[in-house]
Amino acid sequence: MKSIKVTDVGQIKNELNKYRRGRKLEIRQFNQAARLAWLGKVTMMPLDPEDPEVQSFLMYIDYPDGLSARLLNIDDDLVGRIFILDGEQAGYMAEIVEQGVRERAALYEDLDRRDFYFGKFYRPGADEEEVGG
Repeated sequence: MKSIKVTDVGQIKNELNKYRRGRKLEIRQFNQAARLAWLGKVTMMPLDPEDPEVQSFLMYIDYPDGLSARLLNIDDDLVGRIFILDGEQAGYMAEIVEQGVRERAALYEDLDRRDFYFGKFYRPGADEEEVGG
């Protein structure tokens, strides 16, 4: 069995702390990820749920599909990857995911209640003209 000698424990701790803090996405990347988050294409989970001091999150960004894949301009290096996102941006991203779910659900609820037939075939005032004419 091969072993790896640890020569600098401080350097290893510094690297571990970098991962625990996570990193911020650039503005362009954050906006693109947020668009996909609104569409439900982002999955997030705490980096270390057992440690209350770790605020960063793992974030997976899935590929857009259908119409969104054709219309959204998303960098190829952003999708299909897992990021360790810092706590601040992770909080904002979670809010965007929640907002997207609420707004998409409202669209589907409105669509379910909409009466297309009535709107196309009933014209206010048309009945009154026939009765009065």
